Amino acid sequence: MTATNHPTDANATSPADPTTLESVADAAVERALRWWRDSGEGEGGGVGKQGEQDGQRLTDKITGKIDRRDKAGHAAEQLAKLVHDPDGVDYTMAFVDQVARPEDNATAARQLTKITGGSSVPGFLSSLDRAAMRLGGALAERLPGIVMPVARRRMRQLVGHLVLDSEGSALRDLLSDARSRGRQLNLNLLGEAVLGEREANRRLQDTMDLLRDPNVDYVSVKASSVVSQLNPWDFDGSVDRLVETLRPLYRIAAEEAGGTKSGRARPPFINLDMEEYHDLELTLEVFERIPGEEEFRHVEAGIVLQAYLPDSVAALDRLLDFAAKRVADGGAPLKVRLVKGANLSMETVSADLHGWERAPYATKAETDANYLRLLDRVLRPEHAGHLRVGVASHNLFSMATAVELARARGVEDQIDAEMLQGMAPTQQDAIEADVGRLILYTPVVDVRSFDVAVSYLVRRLEENAAEENFLHAMTDTGRRDAMDEQVERFRDSVGDRNDVAAEPRRTQDRRAEREPGTVTTPRAADAQSTTTFANEPDTDPALPANREWAKSIVSADADPGPETAPLIEDVADVDGIVDRAARVQVAWADLGEDGRADVLATVGKRLASRRAELLAAAVHGPGKTIAEADPEISEAIDFVRYYAHCARVLADEPGVTFTPNRVTVVSPPWNFPVAIPVGGMVAALAAGSAVIISPAPQVVRIAEVAVAALRDGLADAGADPDLIQLANTDEGDAGRALITHDGVDAVILTGASETAALFRGWRPDRPVFAETSGKNAIIVTPAADPDLAARDIVDSAFGHAGQKCSAGSLAILVGAAGESERLMNQILDAASTLEVGHGRDLGTDMNPLVEAPGQKLERGLTRLDPGEEWLLRPRKLDEEGLVWSPGIRDKVKPGSWFHETECFGPVLGIMRAPDLETAIEWQNAVDFGLTGGIHTLDADEVAFWLDRVEVGNAYVNRHITGAIVRRQPFGGWKGSSVGPGAKAGGPNYVAQFGSLADGGSHPLHIAPPSRAMGWVLRDVTAALRDAGVRVDGGDAGAGSGSGSGAGSGAGAGSRADAGSGAGAVSAGSTAADYLTTAAGSDAMALASEFGRPRDESGLIGEANVFRYRALPDPLIRVGAGSDPVKFARTAPAAIAAATVGGSVGTRPRPTMNLHPDAVDVEAVKAVASALEHHGLVEVEVMDDAAFEARVRETASERIRCLGDVTDGALAAAADNGSWLERAEVLTSGRFEMLHYLREQAISWSLHRFGHVAKDAEDDVNRALRK
Repeated sequence: MTATNHPTDANATSPADPTTLESVADAAVERALRWWRDSGEGEGGGVGKQGEQDGQRLTDKITGKIDRRDKAGHAAEQLAKLVHDPDGVDYTMAFVDQVARPEDNATAARQLTKITGGSSVPGFLSSLDRAAMRLGGALAERLPGIVMPVARRRMRQLVGHLVLDSEGSALRDLLSDARSRGRQLNLNLLGEAVLGEREANRRLQDTMDLLRDPNVDYVSVKASSVVSQLNPWDFDGSVDRLVETLRPLYRIAAEEAGGTKSGRARPPFINLDMEEYHDLELTLEVFERIPGEEEFRHVEAGIVLQAYLPDSVAALDRLLDFAAKRVADGGAPLKVRLVKGANLSMETVSADLHGWERAPYATKAETDANYLRLLDRVLRPEHAGHLRVGVASHNLFSMATAVELARARGVEDQIDAEMLQGMAPTQQDAIEADVGRLILYTPVVDVRSFDVAVSYLVRRLEENAAEENFLHAMTDTGRRDAMDEQVERFRDSVGDRNDVAAEPRRTQDRRAEREPGTVTTPRAADAQSTTTFANEPDTDPALPANREWAKSIVSADADPGPETAPLIEDVADVDGIVDRAARVQVAWADLGEDGRADVLATVGKRLASRRAELLAAAVHGPGKTIAEADPEISEAIDFVRYYAHCARVLADEPGVTFTPNRVTVVSPPWNFPVAIPVGGMVAALAAGSAVIISPAPQVVRIAEVAVAALRDGLADAGADPDLIQLANTDEGDAGRALITHDGVDAVILTGASETAALFRGWRPDRPVFAETSGKNAIIVTPAADPDLAARDIVDSAFGHAGQKCSAGSLAILVGAAGESERLMNQILDAASTLEVGHGRDLGTDMNPLVEAPGQKLERGLTRLDPGEEWLLRPRKLDEEGLVWSPGIRDKVKPGSWFHETECFGPVLGIMRAPDLETAIEWQNAVDFGLTGGIHTLDADEVAFWLDRVEVGNAYVNRHITGAIVRRQPFGGWKGSSVGPGAKAGGPNYVAQFGSLADGGSHPLHIAPPSRAMGWVLRDVTAALRDAGVRVDGGDAGAGSGSGSGAGSGAGAGSRADAGSGAGAVSAGSTAADYLTTAAGSDAMALASEFGRPRDESGLIGEANVFRYRALPDPLIRVGAGSDPVKFARTAPAAIAAATVGGSVGTRPRPTMNLHPDAVDVEAVKAVASALEHHGLVEVEVMDDAAFEARVRETASERIRCLGDVTDGALAAAADNGSWLERAEVLTSGRFEMLHYLREQAISWSLHRFGHVAKDAEDDVNRALRK
């Protein structure tokens, strides 16, 4: 943003000049206090004799309006009580959101009963209203059809002076009254969220109708209210769309400019409003384009600037230049409406989520000072002829300063006093009587959708509830010094106005981040820390520098071209690659966890510097959009840094030693071609393994770019680049040879469940850690915000053309939500408006498929099952079959093909459930458990859902895709995962890629076991002793018949020689000590890790909770040769893990599945009997054949295995997605208990348009039973 540097007091006038702001400050204070007293709020002195005389004249003018003010005064008094009541804002928001919003009376009645129960009705309501609310709450559920319309009507009345009915008599009366008094009403038409073109066109038509109304002469319009789905990356395209859409509005104003159409006193005035920071540049550009056209040269027009943005200084200079040139060329003057800004909370939440600096000033004092600077800058004779100023503020000192400054400089006609309808009406009368002109900003809404006013209400009420706010201070009857403080605040702002920053707080510039370690924002610098972890900021499209950077990426010059890696078809070539990896791994492992973490810190810097190259490969190859691909690169960078952090943590883990895998193969998917492969590679590197990546054939070029960046980073740090090798193997003999190679210890796969089964079937004993498929659903209850639910359903279903394993391909609408026309219309409007195309076009919303539809997706896009129908029929838009429009199929039945099948493309199915419990059953009925969501503003419904949903990633009131490292570790349950269950981007992921054993330099941390566990230990120890095991001295593990220990064989992620021998108890300890220590470690793990859900994200408007859940059916296979002491150790770990909690109302009971040969070992039999005696386990006996059959019949199980495991059992597990865990039994509860737990990440959006209720955290804690 460039403009002329216009003068300020600091460089244009001397301190003695009577026109300086300092010179008029005292007079401004006197005038403001006089207004305050004359409004009936203030009392006492502070004003001289002349002030008293002026005040009397104002009072005389106002006296004639007393009767008219009675009603407004009562409303203002009630508003003052509301904003001073600690529960006032939250209660009002909850009522509008949860009682007024639901279309279903029964749902609204339940919410009314809930929020009016006990003493929860706040004191700001009158005693009559409180009594009515309680009575309504008592009767609501019995008489919902009678009570709820009355309750909604009363709430509209309570806030009706702030938001008016667009078709009601109140608005007509107000317009008529305003016209008779010479006031203007600046009408702002509120409505449903604009998600698609249908709603945008409706809002546009309604705005045009307002402008044609002869009683209306001032209308505010936001860009986002008349054009849907503005793509922030496509700035030029968005400007063109807005100009084209807004022209008809300005034509109405142009037609009326001469008064020839309706004979009105003045033509309608259009004001371009502004809401969020990302609107600033866009709105300025549109404003310069339309009034700059010859057709509109003589039309006066206005725009809003927000003083809480430092960017407003340059923006004002830009407007001054534009207005001056326009008038010089014969055009009409323009107007700027100066506001302080009321969207601070949403700006804060949004910036926090993306890792950006908050765009507005950090303090209210800075905003107030900047407001005065803007007034000082614009209220000058040289500007008065071309730019009018709307002084829009309820701060009497700010308003008085504008009046005094304008009078001192002879530009009184340049200013309009502007205030908010319904706010401080007595002060409005006082100012109007003095100044003579007043414009009231007046939001209007269709009474049938009054709930959409919640976003406006939350800004107004939250703003005025802040103690530093002027209106709050002015109505604070409990503090006589409140106004004195405001006077001091004002005087400080006068002195500080030219010292507060005038430069944008957002400074990110990706063009300048081409060298490793170079950052352009403080948050990016935080992300490079090696002592703590912070997420990498996403790229901010609101900044012109970043948009120019994006343009360069999508240009043809940035295309990296075709892949260069030769296709490997010879098995001998595979041998050479694996041998090289094994050789370089030795020195890498010797570096230790801390040394490897240091190297990865350097690798992360190199990877971050290659963002543009990675983006270009993703855009020009598979056609991903910048909006989809950029966060993926941030995720890849996060993986590098977080896994380095995890390596350091692993080095300090008490009671264990870690031996890394030698060689790990990474087999990533094509749908996330940067983050997932990088995550797998650096996880294995952090553990100490060398890596061979075998990329998906569709995205080899992207893999080449990513691998080059990582290898260069390794070289930067002095490590061998061959720690990562790219092997572009075929899908035949060479590919199979790599997966099954003897020199490979583990495979990391992300792909289809069928691929996981194929890989494991080739070599069943080979650990394959796989994230596989998902059939994910979002539940919407009648208590949901339908606009928010619709937006998130569409984003989850059609982002990246639905080619995400986390995509929401089902929407389950509960009860009245399934009958909601508003919800369904919003979904269809949003989906049908999506712009489909290639990522090279910045205007694309939904990119192509990476490959033509396979059998499942082709069926999903083209064929319906009996009873289903298309709400939105998908269309093939190119000959190759890669570009499809979104599809939505309705009436999907439970158990149908589409209900249970992952299609992996842009098609959504709608299901309708009678109640929430049924909806959850349908959500859980599929074989997978990857992601799932719910939309409801009822915290009790969220708690009910979280207790029952079977997904690894659970999302509340937000979209269900786009997991972020550490914040939302990613990984599923049931058929969505193969392996021990550690989530990618979570705290346990790195430790999988090696073997753990008892030992280490840090002693275990222990806590006293529970009394019940003490009794179990007593009886188990006695059972071992009675069976002849020496538990109190000597060789603690030398039990009768004890054979090879639990670590024998190739365990999950461990080498074949990683196991220890029989009864491997720490030297110098007894079996009794060993078991007691293990139980103490379990107790400590429960207290510090597994029993304590935690949120490490530190975000303001979103809770991101990581927690553990007990496996529903824990099973321990005690095979032949099992060590009885190790059995006696891991069984209590399973019992302790069961206390963490699983599905509601259940406590898993571990099953001890004993081989007959193990039963013949007296010590094993005795331990099993002791545990069974306490009722904590079930015991069953199966030979190998029966166990193999059991594994074959039950899919996606995790089974802890001791002793021998047959090849048949391994093959059965490989075939059906189960995991036989054969790792060594550990004393450490932190690791041994993991075998019996599942990880879950919960992301819960807590804010409503930026506002976070005081009890939001309590809602989360109750839902998680903290």
